[in-house]
Amino acid sequence: MFRKSIILLALLCAPFSLLAWGVVGHRAIARIAENHLTSSAKRNIARLLGTETLPLVSTWPDEIRSDPQYRQTGPWHYLNVAAGLNFPAFAAQLTAAPAAAIPTNAYNALLQVRQDLKDPKKTDAEKLFALKFVVHLVGDVHQPMHVGQAEDRGGNGIPVSWRGHDTNLHSILDGDLVEYPGFTYSEMAAAYDRASSAQIKQWQKDDMTTWLFESYQLCTPLYTAAAASPKFDYGFYPTFGPAVEQQILKAGIRLAGVLNEAFDK
Repeated sequence: MFRKSIILLALLCAPFSLLAWGVVGHRAIARIAENHLTSSAKRNIARLLGTETLPLVSTWPDEIRSDPQYRQTGPWHYLNVAAGLNFPAFAAQLTAAPAAAIPTNAYNALLQVRQDLKDPKKTDAEKLFALKFVVHLVGDVHQPMHVGQAEDRGGNGIPVSWRGHDTNLHSILDGDLVEYPGFTYSEMAAAYDRASSAQIKQWQKDDMTTWLFESYQLCTPLYTAAAASPKFDYGFYPTFGPAVEQQILKAGIRLAGVLNEAFDK
């Protein structure tokens, strides 16, 4: 109990930019995914989770980042690449790094934990670990600044102000825009879960490279806005809020597709 309290305290004291989408966003993504699971997938996931739920475990990978035994998972939450890439060049960067025993970014970490979910040789404990990271990382890679420019560490190095307080571009995407409507995660999921059948089919058909490139492209207008005027006011949410809502919805729908593929047996 004492150790858990120390970890929680460290998390609360850490910069908010460590937490993509924040608690509300991640849990809303998981709740949307729950709405689109098959009956079989729900049963198999529930067996693995026990008394836990997808929304509650969605933030676990952030909660354990201060624990030394999970230090290697730090780079799993983001992917920073060069600016100005087209799709072929972006895709090439994803696979340019040599294979490593421990994943080094969100792309190869997500590949690994998705594979672990389907591996019959993995124990339930290993699959539970993989499940928690799948739920979290699908959310992370839909946050544009988690697929941002290496030069500024995904917007962390770009100082801006939000409604009068100093912050950085990454943090605004992680929390301020998500929390602006004032939803609980359940309210957010209910409000955003409006995808059509055609959208669900297409989004779940898209591969991971497409997911990441969409986030990467969404960075461009954000970088442009910050360069034009780093003082963001009440007009920022109407401009960029719809993209945030869409990314949270896409993450939930695509997460359901990943989990149905792994657990609908």
